[in-house]
Amino acid sequence: MIETLVTTEAQELLYQLTALLEQELRCQPKASGLRLIESAHDNGLRMTARLRDFEVKDLLSLTQFFGFHTETFSLAVNFLDRFLSKMKVQPKHLGCVGLSCFYLAVKASEEERNVPLATDLIRISQYRFTVSDMMRMEKIVLEKLCWKVKATTAFQFLQLYHSLIHENLSCERRKYLNFERLETQLKACHCRIMFSKAKPSVLALSIMALEIEEQKLPELTEALEFLQLHSRVCVDRVSGKEVKMYARAYTVGKGEIHWYIGFFYGFVFGLGWFFSHLARYPWLLILCEEAESTCMK
Repeated sequence: MIETLVTTEAQELLYQLTALLEQELRCQPKASGLRLIESAHDNGLRMTARLRDFEVKDLLSLTQFFGFHTETFSLAVNFLDRFLSKMKVQPKHLGCVGLSCFYLAVKASEEERNVPLATDLIRISQYRFTVSDMMRMEKIVLEKLCWKVKATTAFQFLQLYHSLIHENLSCERRKYLNFERLETQLKACHCRIMFSKAKPSVLALSIMALEIEEQKLPELTEALEFLQLHSRVCVDRVSGKEVKMYARAYTVGKGEIHWYIGFFYGFVFGLGWFFSHLARYPWLLILCEEAESTCMK
């Protein structure tokens, strides 16, 4: 089985995987900042995990409304988590921050002809701030991200793992490892802040491992272990008793999608709340609070 992963056809994919593994830590959210968000009390004054998760679900709704790629959504979540893990953002400013991150991801990932006007994006999102507000916020976000808008995402790893694993399946069995199903599970993981603490490669590999277990594809065990070793992920952490599963339903648009999500214990961790009162100039408060956030940098 392993031989099929080191054939000439797979060498380019393995080379791409190695390059992603070397880059993934450069654009990760600060774990300490994410833990502060998770521990915050929901008093309406501080950012909490619940508010962050609601905002990400809103971004997912926008992604589906415009028909954008999963990579765009994954990149937007990366921008948002990196910013929130560095800066103290009040809940009333979250909408402007989230939409700015989303718009940056759209412009970085989608074809130019598919990028909507900022006015249309704000109108569809039903926010009150202006285009000028969002443009100023975009600049602040870019500065805090150190202008790194080509982040390595879990979606990229999921694509590579899926392509490599497929080489170990017969044509009639390939239908059981459906990439759209894997994408759906990844989107669901992005909607929970706990998964943002995991490295993209670990999150993608855990989703793949659990799907292989769910679809009962034992012939992929050896290939999966090869990818785990190549990705420098402990095999026991992936395939042992610490793997947990849970299921949840999330309504998107007119349909209800049931997402089966897996995570590593100790490793991997429509429109909802949109209408809080937004400040007229949210970037001013963020700039004032920058000094207070030094302990999180």
